[in-house]
Amino acid sequence: MQVLEFDTVVIGSGLAGLTTALYASQFGKVAIITKSGLDISNSYNAQGGIAAAIGEGDSVESHLFDSMLAGRGLCDEEAMKVLVNEGIACVLDLIKMGMPFDGNDGEIILGLEGGHSKRRILHAEGDATGKVLTRFMLERIKAKENIQAFENTTVVDLLITNNICNGVKALEFRTQKNLIFKANAVVIATGGLARIYSRTTNPHTATGDGYALGFQAGAQLADMEFIQFHPTALHLDDKDAFLISEAVRGEGAYLINENGERFMSKIHELAELAPRDVVSFAIFKEIQKSKSEHVFLSLRHLDSSKIKQRFSHIYSKLKEFGLDLTKDNIPVAPAAHYTVGGIKTDLHGHTSVENLFAAGEVASTGVMGANRIASNSLLECLVFGKRTGIAAGNIRPKAKIDFDDTIFKLDTENEMTFLEKKNQIALIMSNFVGIVRNKKGLVYAINEIQKIRDEFTNCTNKYNLCKINNNAEICLLIARAALEREESRGGHIREDFRNENPDFRVHSVQQKGKNIQFEPIRKK
Repeated sequence: MQVLEFDTVVIGSGLAGLTTALYASQFGKVAIITKSGLDISNSYNAQGGIAAAIGEGDSVESHLFDSMLAGRGLCDEEAMKVLVNEGIACVLDLIKMGMPFDGNDGEIILGLEGGHSKRRILHAEGDATGKVLTRFMLERIKAKENIQAFENTTVVDLLITNNICNGVKALEFRTQKNLIFKANAVVIATGGLARIYSRTTNPHTATGDGYALGFQAGAQLADMEFIQFHPTALHLDDKDAFLISEAVRGEGAYLINENGERFMSKIHELAELAPRDVVSFAIFKEIQKSKSEHVFLSLRHLDSSKIKQRFSHIYSKLKEFGLDLTKDNIPVAPAAHYTVGGIKTDLHGHTSVENLFAAGEVASTGVMGANRIASNSLLECLVFGKRTGIAAGNIRPKAKIDFDDTIFKLDTENEMTFLEKKNQIALIMSNFVGIVRNKKGLVYAINEIQKIRDEFTNCTNKYNLCKINNNAEICLLIARAALEREESRGGHIREDFRNENPDFRVHSVQQKGKNIQFEPIRKK
């Protein structure tokens, strides 16, 4: 078992992880551990842009108002103020560093997306912002001699002594080596968990490892019931869901049903640009009504040359499926997309475990509320990644590290068992803990997932069996929180409790060995 020493260990290589590592490197040696390649993440796949109030006639107050409104009363006000105010500085810093945002005659082009009242979304290469920005940050990471990346390596355990995190245990897939990373601070930046559902826009790596690591280490998790389903993911038989950016609707695309009728204008004043929870639920109801599996996006009424230029990546991808974005009705349906809740942190990324931090989608900073507004997620990665990197980089060792010599094995003989159980859980989650929930379905889901979890509680050192346990653990956190929240709010819709309940204007908090608690939103 090889032992390595760093000042800060960052788990994950999305935008939050890269930003955290970059700022932590100002204070010492940094390790980035990622279970795939450095460029595979939700951030890399993000078609949407970065929201920032830099346009003429826009303001941080307007950005704050729109975000708080979309969050359905669960945004922490102080966290939101940090996001919208410091977000401008972060974006301007990127521009100064040479980040190639789309522009015209030296002016940055600002787009409009769901929930925003102003054009404030910066994009790069049209619909490839995540890819361009992640590569831009990777160039800066690779230029830092004191940052070392460990690709194709997964963290299997956090090393905790007296509620203090002092490192991680990891498994390198190719060599099957076990590695111990000693560190003053550990940052979980592993992204989301939407791959626990059958239909998702997320890459195969988004299985929720970070949530499970944090929970097992004793960290608090907040608002796990709020799962955001992206309204417009391509729906074709036997094909993975392919995200069709909200920016497409921002440029004027219509949502139509099987009869060719627009339906969003009857439901919300912002029509197709209503917050995502509203649009996803409306599509869900249309699908139920028509007994179809999808609705359609229509761009026929828009300038085809502009659409091809603005959405070149989406246009090319749809061409592979025999669809023309500018002429055809594009079949779409909601797919699991973003995890609103996560490991509970303060405004500098600290969790309830000392020297353990979280940043990005895996974290619950308080900015997303009950429903993420479009294009605030990359902004959160930048703002809170910076804050977390600085805070983690300033940690100094407080205790000697303790670790056992258990060797984790890449048990390939259990791969089919893992896939079988993963698919079984995904089906349960999609059917009973999806866009619309009710008590009967949630109780059934909890019981069935608990049975699977009980089979693999003592997974000991076999990686694939431990993954089953982790997968079930995460799903139970979501389902239990969804059962306790007897109302509909944002990304949590209960058909047996259709209205918002002011008594539930609180955060759900879960911690290992404790019952679910509810805490008031933080105003300061």
